[in-house]
Parts: sequence; structure tokens; C-alpha cells
Amino acid sequence: MARENHTTNQATNAPDYLAWHVTQRGEKSYWNKVGAAWVHKDGKGYTLQLETCPINGRIVLRLPLEDAPLVDNEGRA
Repeated sequence: MARENHTTNQATNAPDYLAWHVTQRGEKSYWNKVGAAWVHKDGKGYTLQLETCPINGRIVLRLPLEDAPLVDNEGRA
């Protein structure tokens, strides 16, 4: 019997948050987009999808900017 292919709303819905890997070099912070997060239907959690998993720095979840381009913003302070 073949498996059924169920598609979640995550693929079609914009993420609730973007995940950024932030590193500090001196006084400057470097931000690289590494994934996204979606709120669960019951509002009690999030699904975090990372495209890469950094081994240093920190991961910050931020609301997406509506007018922001879809490219990574390196060097954002």
C-alpha cells in the first residue's frame, strides 16, 4: 500500500518568525537567515525549520518585515 502524501499548511503559509544566526565580531553583529518558525494551531508552541544549524553564536527569532526583500541581510546591526 502506498503512503499518502499529506501537505501541511507550512509550505503555503508565510512564516510567523524568521530565524537568524547572529554572531558578534568586536562591536559589529552579523545576521544570517537560517530558517523560519510557524505557530501551532493551538497557539501553544512553534515549529522551527532550520536550513542550517550553526555551532556558535545565537539564534534569534524575529517577525518578518512586510517590505523586506527575500535575500539574506548580512551585516545588519
